[in-house]
Amino acid sequence: MVVPESQGKLYYPPDDLKSDAHVPDFNSYLALYRKSLENPEAFWKEIANEFFWKKPATGPMLKYNFDVTKGSIYVKCMEGAKTNICYNVLDRLVRERNLGEKVAYYWEGNSPDHHMAITYHQLLSQVCRCANVLKQMGVKKGDRVSIYLPMIPELVYTMLACARIGAVHSIVFAGFSSESLCERIVDAQSGVLVTADGVYRGEKLIDLKQIADKALEKCREKSSSSVTKCLVVKHHAAELDLLITYMAVYVFCLASQTSWNSGCDVWWDDVMRDSSEECEPEWLDAEDPLFILYTSGSTGKPKGVLHTVAGYLLYTSLTFKYVFDHHHDDVYWCTADIGWITGHSYITYGPLANGATSVLFEGIPVHPHVGRFWEIIEKYKVTKFYTAPTAIRLLMKYGREPLQKYDLSSLRILGTVGEPINPEAWQWYHEAVGQGRCPVVDTFWQTETGGHVLTPLPAATPLKPGSATFPFFGVDPTILNEHGEELEGEGEGYLVFRRPWPGIMRTVYENHERFENTYFKKFPGFYVTGDGCRRDKDGYYWITGRIDDMLNVSGHLMSTAEVEAALTEHPAVSEAAVVSRPHKVKGECLYCFVTLKASREFNHKLVEELRRLVRERIGPIATPDFIQNAPALPKTRSGKIMRRILRQIARNDKDLGDLSTLADPKVVEELFSQRCEAPA
Repeated sequence: MVVPESQGKLYYPPDDLKSDAHVPDFNSYLALYRKSLENPEAFWKEIANEFFWKKPATGPMLKYNFDVTKGSIYVKCMEGAKTNICYNVLDRLVRERNLGEKVAYYWEGNSPDHHMAITYHQLLSQVCRCANVLKQMGVKKGDRVSIYLPMIPELVYTMLACARIGAVHSIVFAGFSSESLCERIVDAQSGVLVTADGVYRGEKLIDLKQIADKALEKCREKSSSSVTKCLVVKHHAAELDLLITYMAVYVFCLASQTSWNSGCDVWWDDVMRDSSEECEPEWLDAEDPLFILYTSGSTGKPKGVLHTVAGYLLYTSLTFKYVFDHHHDDVYWCTADIGWITGHSYITYGPLANGATSVLFEGIPVHPHVGRFWEIIEKYKVTKFYTAPTAIRLLMKYGREPLQKYDLSSLRILGTVGEPINPEAWQWYHEAVGQGRCPVVDTFWQTETGGHVLTPLPAATPLKPGSATFPFFGVDPTILNEHGEELEGEGEGYLVFRRPWPGIMRTVYENHERFENTYFKKFPGFYVTGDGCRRDKDGYYWITGRIDDMLNVSGHLMSTAEVEAALTEHPAVSEAAVVSRPHKVKGECLYCFVTLKASREFNHKLVEELRRLVRERIGPIATPDFIQNAPALPKTRSGKIMRRILRQIARNDKDLGDLSTLADPKVVEELFSQRCEAPA
């Protein structure tokens, strides 16, 4: 790895950011990176020394096996140590660093009229109260607690309360269906469900309690529900509207067994009112489980990704500190939902471990107006802003005019998460939002990795729009071809990692065989990310899409992202998605879905123009065999295209598995009705 000298334009860090940066230049990054690989014991021990340990580690900082041919896969960090992550992110700061009066969160509700500030002392108090409530409900160390809450402070209180008493939290995004919630409760074997009466998402009122009731009913039908208590938060922002829906709950709750189960349901306010503000933390082994978070699997059955206490603490705290170059006076805002891993790592645990002040946002980017993001940045003088390319592209549609109404001069660093950002969106984000002076840290990571694994450091890394740049400390990537051979220098293939870092997942909950088969079987000795990757001549890494989205056409490994980029160059195309379809001669061929811009017509002439465009941009080998009109594409609520479903449509396979993460399931029916039977 050398200091890059690209022929393309590089965006260098501003000088004013370098003066007090934790990693002030590229050579400093290289020195720390080498240390993290050559002497990981010393590197991670130095990080661990910043935290409180009830008992020191008796084993090495990291111990592992990544080779399925040599036995069971395992990763262990700081074996023998005892600690508590809640103590480290709250008590340590309040009692040892005197940060009790510092604001931990500025909460902004769905409506600008709903907001509050929560100090570290207040947060600790509420977490202890909640921890005592859970203990009174019979929750103990190792028990699973399912949490189905919107982005309200009670969500943070509950997850940290679980961590405090050694319970394992399993948060389910409060946009999932009753079936999805049921599936996750059953798999985790949770004894308590924490939910809310309802929530507004924009102008839409969502009846969470009704969804939760249906989920528990489905659990009982499966004869496997272990939920004995449902703790219900009365979300006051939605209270007036829900009073009509929930008349039985608010007025006649004991008389109604359909909306309120008096033997199971408990109001949050009622039990929190008399709960003590003191709760001794449970001292946990370093490798005790911290949380389970379900992520969609290629088979359609969600995987319960399990993370453990000590390694996750070390990794989220360090990545947050360095990737966002955190300083004491920063106001940081991550717009993700805590129902996803980004919210776990970079709204809750990472920021709190650093004593950060964060914005906790319940709403959506365009409600009640398209300047909502910029309004909040101005209000709290946000310095570090972390959002998804999906949100950036949405706001790009409204142009720069909404931004000009607000003062965004406080911003110093911008970040992106969730998917590779296309260069056009990167440029707009950098120029329009960051006013050309804020580095954009384009972070690549996964639910499974626990934290950033490929990422720029804002004061150290020259940036290339669309590239995740270089590995974070302790991360040792390489690129393999289809035969498992490592590629040197420039190349494209499968992104894998040679060794673990502290925050990597430990297993799939109750299914270690699936863990090994999914991440370690294809290339023994390596953790397989499931993503394709290209490394350029300067050593920069570019994520090209899921391995399942890599095509092997006549022996040539090809990125679907590259084909999609070519298709969207056509002025009639607004969006494209490319998947593989079996081919008798080629092995695989390209099946393309294209969404057209308004008023553009899908016809044979357009299909030929698109085929020619791909052939010209990439080569004859990439010529699409099938091009289908797609009025819309199947996407998750976070905006990711579900290519697994597109592959099944291309193959006319109607066994679709789990569709719970789809924003609009009707899209699938329409795409099946328009699928191509004959090649283009």
